[in-house]
Amino acid sequence: MHMRTSLYTLLALSLSFAGLGSQNLAYAACQSSTAQSSGSQSLAPTSKAISNVLVSAVERGDTPGLVALVVDRKGCVFEDSAGKLDMAHDAPLSSNAIFRIASMTKPVTSVAIMILVEEGKLSLDDPVSKYLPAFDRPQVLTHFNEVDGTYETRPAKRSMTIRHLLTHTSGMGYAFSNPTVAALIKLTHKAEWELPLLHDPGETWMYSPSPAVLGLIVEKISGMSLEEFLQRHIFVPLNMQDTSFAVRLDKQSRVITVYEHVDGKFQDLPQPPIPAVPTPPFRGDGGLYSTADDYGKFLSMLLSGGQLGHVRILSARSVRVMGENQIGAIVVSQQPAADPVRTRPFPLGAGRDKFGLGFQITEASSEGSKSRSQGSLSWAGIYNTEFWIDPQRGIGGVLLMQFLPFYDEAAIRTLKDFENAVYEGLNRGP
Repeated sequence: MHMRTSLYTLLALSLSFAGLGSQNLAYAACQSSTAQSSGSQSLAPTSKAISNVLVSAVERGDTPGLVALVVDRKGCVFEDSAGKLDMAHDAPLSSNAIFRIASMTKPVTSVAIMILVEEGKLSLDDPVSKYLPAFDRPQVLTHFNEVDGTYETRPAKRSMTIRHLLTHTSGMGYAFSNPTVAALIKLTHKAEWELPLLHDPGETWMYSPSPAVLGLIVEKISGMSLEEFLQRHIFVPLNMQDTSFAVRLDKQSRVITVYEHVDGKFQDLPQPPIPAVPTPPFRGDGGLYSTADDYGKFLSMLLSGGQLGHVRILSARSVRVMGENQIGAIVVSQQPAADPVRTRPFPLGAGRDKFGLGFQITEASSEGSKSRSQGSLSWAGIYNTEFWIDPQRGIGGVLLMQFLPFYDEAAIRTLKDFENAVYEGLNRGP
């Protein structure tokens, strides 16, 4: 698998460099920091104001650096950057910087699953155990003794399905946002998806590594590595040249440094070496490297009903279903900070928002026309990378930073300021 992945990646890159991936896209790229595309949206009157928001965030010490982008259904309508790629070396940050997008990998994996659904290779209500036998007869935690590490379980009331994985209602949880999972992993040394469930599938929304399991299913059904599948079905068709589970050596100088925000100061956060060649295992819940422009193409494709130019990734029906409430009366619940170094409680919209197939769905906006509309789709990555898709207004936004903790007050302030500036521009019109 490793050799096949590497060979395919080289092929994909050669196709991209030859321009084959872009011939059918008709994607309007931003050529400069405030260039406007030929798309239907215009932010020209306030593009300078949006850029000033980015500069202000750096100047007040909210982030070492950031890249922001806005797209519509035809392409990029705004892109700019501010701050440093690497503070220690005083390296400026450009808009083509490569970020660790972490959990922004999850929506990509969700699209991969929907591609397989359209191909008739799986159904949303198939039991997970149909593809991964280890998930047969799941057990639910009923008692956990934190002192001696013993616990009791009972059989789950129902099987876990693909839909449960896509909606984070599988019953699994993350160690960084759930104290019980953190304690169980410390005692058992098992992966999160190998532990007893915290609730019955389909009964509660809880942020989880469910998309990691989806990634395993993609590999099992397709016979490809997750990297190869994503390249073949999403990244190469959309000409996302800088998105992969690895960064080629000649591109690694563009990878931004990761920081930790401690006592109002940013300090380097050591990271493992960046892989130059995609090397399994690959996780469907995180691990991709990407740029704002690449992810913007992904968002434009979704805004356009699964198609970008002449390139179709999904049917309009599949995209519509992904953006519909899939959890009924359940709501997205606030996730605690089991590991405060890594995260603050999250997400915005907890207690009211819904969840689709891979996306949080905005139920109502507290700021009216100054922020994303009801029905907008979103998610984020742990290093404070954010995106949203607003079908009602026909735009998508990407804001990439690179520091911990997730949902740091400074990061959320920067996100809100950027979003408000974008909608102020839309509300003013051309």
